[in-house]
Amino acid sequence: MKKVISTPKAPAAIGPYSQAIRVGNLVYTSGQIPIDPSTGSFVEGGIKEQTRQSLANVKAVLEEAGTSMANVIKTTVFMADMADFADMNAIYAEFFTEPFPARSAVAVKTLPKGALVEIEVIAEI
Repeated sequence: MKKVISTPKAPAAIGPYSQAIRVGNLVYTSGQIPIDPSTGSFVEGGIKEQTRQSLANVKAVLEEAGTSMANVIKTTVFMADMADFADMNAIYAEFFTEPFPARSAVAVKTLPKGALVEIEVIAEI
C-alpha cells in the first residue's frame, strides 16, 4: 500500500504529483528544485546555492517520511548544464557520507521554472 508524504518544510507540488510516496520500507521522492519553502521563490545564487536548497528540500521530505539522508540508496541529479557538475558535486558531498548512495547525473535541456538543478532520491526507512 502506498502512502503520500507531504511537508510544508519543502515546496508544495506544482502539478499532479506528490512530494514523495512511501511503499513498504522505501520512500521515492519527486524531484526537488531550489525553491525556498518559506518564500516560494528560488534561492539567490548559482548552482551551489541551488544544489544546497534542492538537497535541503529532499532532506525535509525524507524527515517527514521518518528517514534521513543517511538512508538514501539512489539519487538522480538533473542539471541544466553539465559544466556545473564539479560545483554541484562539492555541495552534494556535504549532504552524504560513506557509503555513498548510487547516483545518476544527467544534463537536460530545461528544468521546471528555469532551475539549474533538480534532485530526486530513493531512501530506505
